[in-house]
Amino acid sequence: MNKITVELKQGIKVHFINTDKYKTDLSCIILTVPLKREIVTKNALIPFLLRRGTEKLPSQYEINKEMENMYGASFNCGIDKTGDNIILKFYIESIRNEFALNGENILEMNISNVLDIVFNPLKVNGKLNAEFLEIEKENLRKVISSKIDDKDAYAYERCISEMYKGEGFGLFKFGYVEDIDEITIDSITEYYNWLIDNAKIDIFISGKINDEEVKTILLNNENIKRLNPREGYYILNNESTECKEIVEKENEILESMNVVQGKLVLGLDVDFKDENAQCIALVYNAILGDGANSMMFQNVREKEGLAYSSKSTFIKQKMNIFVRCGIQIENYEKALSLIKVQLENIKNGLFTVEDIEVAKVYLTSSIKNIEEEQDTEVVYYIGQELSKTNRSVEEYISRIEQVTKEDVLNIAKNVHVNTVYFLKN
Repeated sequence: MNKITVELKQGIKVHFINTDKYKTDLSCIILTVPLKREIVTKNALIPFLLRRGTEKLPSQYEINKEMENMYGASFNCGIDKTGDNIILKFYIESIRNEFALNGENILEMNISNVLDIVFNPLKVNGKLNAEFLEIEKENLRKVISSKIDDKDAYAYERCISEMYKGEGFGLFKFGYVEDIDEITIDSITEYYNWLIDNAKIDIFISGKINDEEVKTILLNNENIKRLNPREGYYILNNESTECKEIVEKENEILESMNVVQGKLVLGLDVDFKDENAQCIALVYNAILGDGANSMMFQNVREKEGLAYSSKSTFIKQKMNIFVRCGIQIENYEKALSLIKVQLENIKNGLFTVEDIEVAKVYLTSSIKNIEEEQDTEVVYYIGQELSKTNRSVEEYISRIEQVTKEDVLNIAKNVHVNTVYFLKN
């Protein structure tokens, strides 16, 4: 597999991932903008409006029918938060041209359709469809309201929102119920037009492809021709280049709800400046709480029986680790204390070289899985694009394998508890 990136216009790039590993071709369009309170709810509506129809295929029925005509191609879309940015994803996966029974250029149809969905949506009197908007506003209201149903995910989101009040990363990616009624067809159309004119645009084409042929298809497409060059401003997700401001006293948030099991989340700052900081932090996190061999799993869950579930997650864009446990509510103090003991044990070197090697095997196995699915590859490479690191999967693995015990000790000294969030009854 090789990846080549070409800038079609300022702020608009196409990334060719050339591989014969799959029997399908994938076309994906990603729009990236900084995450702000005033746009987050509108942003969440856009993919669900656009999927409903284009000028050429004016309904979901027509889009689905077109996918069937492409030998059962699949279309999907969604949004995701990456650091302080929000990304809108639209992709179509279809069979490779060589498998088409009648010699059709399925890849060209694929690219043309996904470009139409994003850049040529169905409009009524120059505006997005008002009927579609009312339906999707109600659907979004249900999505936002239902976040409380998954208590583990809810507690995690609440910890993040407390740590990052007033910042993009602290916002819920689907927005807020109180914003929904204020969104009109005029305001959502105005926002859509602004988004298309200003977002950073990345187009990924993955499969057994001819780069020059696909580039020609793109440059000849009317949607691409209409796009203006742009700054494509976004928040750089990069290695830790600036030291974090260490909180003098950790922030403790206790929230009551009708729950049987308590949800404990610790938000940790990783204040570490190094060109390989993210990879070292990944190894540290694997030793701490990511996986069945981690200290959290072995000591907090298995040995002491203080947690029904335990895991930790490293967020590389923000250099944070989030420790998450499901516990008996009366065990809050014990569990919190024991988690902090694990942090101190790593800081004091109470782990072995074997622990590091087990962590590396666990991580490299996960990283190798990136290349097992086309959409997973795209997610990986958009992360590289937004951090300007441009590492291949092989280089990523190599950097993990270079991490030493001394590296882990150095980073452990710079891990600090920022926020403790506990959801109780």
